[in-house]
Amino acid sequence: MPTTARTVLFHEIGGPEVLRIEETAVPDPAPGHVLVRVEALGLNRAEALFRSGTYYYQPTLPASRLGYEASGVVAAVGEGVTQLVVGDRVLTGPGIEMSAQGVYAERIVLPETSVLRRPDSVDPVTGAAAWLTYTTAYGALLETAGLRPGDHVLITGASSGVGTAAIQVARRIGAIPLATTRTEAKRGHLLELGAAEVIVTGESAPEAVAKEVRRLTGGNGVEVIFDAIGGPGFRSLAEALATGGSMVAYGWLDRRPAEIPRNWPFTLHTYANMRHFTTPADHRRSAAFLNAGLTDGGFRPVVGEVFEGLDRIRDAHRLMESNTHTGKIVVRL
Repeated sequence: MPTTARTVLFHEIGGPEVLRIEETAVPDPAPGHVLVRVEALGLNRAEALFRSGTYYYQPTLPASRLGYEASGVVAAVGEGVTQLVVGDRVLTGPGIEMSAQGVYAERIVLPETSVLRRPDSVDPVTGAAAWLTYTTAYGALLETAGLRPGDHVLITGASSGVGTAAIQVARRIGAIPLATTRTEAKRGHLLELGAAEVIVTGESAPEAVAKEVRRLTGGNGVEVIFDAIGGPGFRSLAEALATGGSMVAYGWLDRRPAEIPRNWPFTLHTYANMRHFTTPADHRRSAAFLNAGLTDGGFRPVVGEVFEGLDRIRDAHRLMESNTHTGKIVVRL
């Protein structure tokens, strides 16, 4: 088995141009670890933020790795591994620290707890697009906000990977998703995914979005807001909440300060996906929910574009930063 692998590294923070492909050593898996031969990578906004030094933790430089999400096949297992065997199809995701364990590589060694079995019916590209988006939506909407059947949920930035997954998660439990997107071109696709209504924001103020949500809900507002944007519009967006509703902030696409809304009473949550992978029970529930949806076809990860080969990683990051795609960007190795 090869002892090195082509790996994406960066030695300074910056744009996609700082990404380099270098040969790195691949050790035998230590006890409790597995070696995975990577078939596809799923890109996430978090990785662009990490690469540029604006994520919630900083890269360790030089020679930082990158990436949370991959699909592949188990190539070797360390002593004490009990849940996986050589040849298992898998996904990666929970508990990864990107600088040391980033998955942008031909082969990776990870703790067994950071690897999930992939249903046999799920191909590598679909698998690489599934874990972070659906488990983020699951953890935020169901575990954190307590979304229930019949509830209305407003999903901002709904054409993103997490946004498209949130529409499907809400529909799966019988909730009613209302989606926002900046351009008319994305309306049809979001409706096809299951959005009950799509609000095209364009240059509209958040106050106008909240007013439209009130109209669409007969004046009641939504029980949950799932927000990826933040910024000054955060306060006004909360006017779309029903009395006693919940607002979940899981992203900060607008880096400007956000004011706490004042239309009390409501519950404000901040959400980081790793919080629901801290115990074996968390891991089991999230994995079961994801695999059930993937297996029965209820979850259909939206893949905006597939790039062929690790050498296209910079192009893939440029597309991600252009915000012109819908869904996930995948690099197939």
